[in-house]
Amino acid sequence: MRNTHLSRRTVAALLATATIGSMAGFVPAASASTPASSLTVADSRQSNPHAEERNKRVAVRVLRQLFEEGNLKVADQYIRADYIQHNPMAPDGREAIKNFIRDWTARFPDHVYNVKRVIAQDDLVMVHSNPVYEPGTRGSSVVDIFRFDRDGMIAEHWDVVQDVPATTVNGNDMFGTVSRPRTNQPGPRWMTPFSQKVATAYFDTLLVDKNPDAVRYLTPEYYQHNPTIPNGSAGLREQFTNFFQQFPNLIVERKRVIAQGDLVAIHAHYRLNPEDRGQAVVDIFRVGKHGKILEHWDSVQDVPSTPPLNDNTMF
Repeated sequence: MRNTHLSRRTVAALLATATIGSMAGFVPAASASTPASSLTVADSRQSNPHAEERNKRVAVRVLRQLFEEGNLKVADQYIRADYIQHNPMAPDGREAIKNFIRDWTARFPDHVYNVKRVIAQDDLVMVHSNPVYEPGTRGSSVVDIFRFDRDGMIAEHWDVVQDVPATTVNGNDMFGTVSRPRTNQPGPRWMTPFSQKVATAYFDTLLVDKNPDAVRYLTPEYYQHNPTIPNGSAGLREQFTNFFQQFPNLIVERKRVIAQGDLVAIHAHYRLNPEDRGQAVVDIFRVGKHGKILEHWDSVQDVPSTPPLNDNTMF
């Protein structure tokens, strides 16, 4: 951590490398950085797996049809007219999406969305993708989050977009699964409550208490897909200790959690201090049956300084 710029680019990756181990029966409490309002409604009522699977199919269909085919009919079919947009470069509303797609497909007629993993919990769907705008380019790491209304229409959208670099220090790409079983599909649904407790407890313990000893709950091989961080848990305790000393005013606000099976996505706002615009981050964790995190993916985007095209913030 030799300078603030480097720390801003690596803060999410560094902090997203620990969890609390076996948490059976423990429900993480809301805290100053994890207000009760940020918890998903799935924390308080039973999810509907059939509706969740339907919403997953719709989210993927909408992305592929819009960006790959330029099919604006899917917007009329699946997106509300009063659609709420949190991407700072886009206005609210279904018509704004259709206008954007008209321009986008004209610029990038060969765009492929490359969906990698999809999870859903209650009314939220997370899609982790590698959109490639032009053939031969690396594209971006994108996480889209959609909220569906009671009628199955997309009502709201958040996203985080990061360029894919040419190389990674860990040898892993930003999208594949390295841990066994090597599948991008979420594990069995019976794991969902356990995985969610592990991942949210990590945020409440490591980020609020700033306790570097939490890294002992990582698997030794801990597979990392952030391109700037090596595999393994060795040395992380010292890195966390130094980081918390360098940035004692760090603020991490957990905004929403989406869990399915062994995968948990946490959407958060990371700031080095109260004056920092910070970064929008989605961390995706794979939790093992033994209660330790096996693998991690993320997308990180600076909150822009330019005036947004909507009044909703990125969160």
